[in-house]
Amino acid sequence: MSQTIMIHDLIEAVKDEVIAWRRYLHKYPELSFQEEKTAQFVYETLQNFGELEISRPTKTSIMARLIGQQPGKVIALRADMDALPIEEENDFYFVSQNSGVMHACGHDGHTAMLLGTAKIFTQIKEQIKGEVRFLFQHAEELPPGGAREMVRAGALDGVDMIIGTHLLSTLPLGKIGLGYGPIMAGADTFNITLVGKGGHASQPELTVDPIAIGTQVVSNLQHIVSRYRDAQEALVISVTQFHGGSAINVIPSKVSIGGSVRSFNPQLQVEIPNFIERIVKGITEAHGATYEFDYQFGYAPTINDEEVTQLMDETVCEVFGEESREILKPIMGSEDFSAFQEVVPGTYIGIGARNEEKGIIYPHHHPKFTVDEQALQNGVKLYVHGTLKMLNLTN
Repeated sequence: MSQTIMIHDLIEAVKDEVIAWRRYLHKYPELSFQEEKTAQFVYETLQNFGELEISRPTKTSIMARLIGQQPGKVIALRADMDALPIEEENDFYFVSQNSGVMHACGHDGHTAMLLGTAKIFTQIKEQIKGEVRFLFQHAEELPPGGAREMVRAGALDGVDMIIGTHLLSTLPLGKIGLGYGPIMAGADTFNITLVGKGGHASQPELTVDPIAIGTQVVSNLQHIVSRYRDAQEALVISVTQFHGGSAINVIPSKVSIGGSVRSFNPQLQVEIPNFIERIVKGITEAHGATYEFDYQFGYAPTINDEEVTQLMDETVCEVFGEESREILKPIMGSEDFSAFQEVVPGTYIGIGARNEEKGIIYPHHHPKFTVDEQALQNGVKLYVHGTLKMLNLTN
C-alpha cells in the first residue's frame, strides 16, 4: 500500500472522531485563561493515542511531541482552544451548556482538527523523519494572549517552521485561503484622559473645557492617517470611546478617550504612540489643559513567511487542486499566532467553512456562528500533507 493511499484511509478513519471531539468541545466552552477542562480533555485524548511526549507549557495549554526514528526538521502545528463571552443562539443538540460562553470563532474545530492530525501521525510514526510538535494554545481571544506565554515557556525551542489554520465563515467550503506577507494587522489600544477645569455651562469662559479640547484631539488623530503616513500604507486609528460629564448644565473637569490602532508594519506599530501623544500634548497645552496617556501594545502583525507559505501553497494545489486555492486579502483583524511567527518562520491559512445551502452564513463572534463540519476533514488533510512535505525537505 502506498503512503498516499494509507494516509487517505487514515484521514477517512478519523473523520467521525474529529466531528465528535468538535461537538464535545462546542458543548463545553471555556473563556481565555480558563480552559482547564478543555486542556484536560485534550491531554487525556492525546494520552489515548500513545507515542507522544505530552506536557503543559502553561496551566491551560498542552504540547505534544512526536519524535521520529531519525533526526530531521521540527514542524510545529498550532490550534487555539478558547471560547468567547457570547450567549449562543443555535439550536443543535451540542449547543453550549455554559451560560454566556460560546465557541463563536471555530476554536473547537481547530482543536479537533489538530487532535485528528496527532492521531494520524502516531499511526505513521515509523515513517517520520524529524519531529511533529502539536501546540494546543490557550487564550487567543484575550490580549496579551497565550502564544507569548507558550513561547516564553519554550514551546518553540528547536522548531524550524510552524503552521496555523483558521476555519473561515467568509470562505466557502472546499476553498483553502493563503496569503503571502502581512495577512492580519497588529492591534493596539490607547486611552487618553484630558484634565481641564469644570464649571457651569452658562459660564464657559471660566472653564477649561475638556470636551471641546477632546473633539479637537479626535479630529486631529485622523491626520496621522491622512497626512503623516504614506497613503499606500494601511493604518487605522479608530476612536471608540468618549466619556465625560454627568449633568446637562455642567462642563466636566475631565474626559476620557479610548480607541484602537491597526497596522501591518511592525515599525509603524512602534511609532504610532509617539504620533498620538504629540498631537494630544500640543492641543492640551494650547488650551491650558493637561493629559494622561496610556498605550497598550497588543498583538503584532501576522506576517506569513514566503518559503513556508509557498510550501503550503504547493500542498493545496497537489492535494485539493488548484481550483481550491484562494489568495486572501489582508484584513485588519488580529491574531496572536503572530507571536509564534516572531520566533520561527510560519504561515497562517484559512479553511473554508461557509455553506449557504445549509444556512451556515453567520460571521465570527455571532451568536449563531457555526461551521460546516466537512471543513474539519479538510483541515486535517492540510495539516497532515503539509507537515509531511516540510519534513521531507533536505536538511
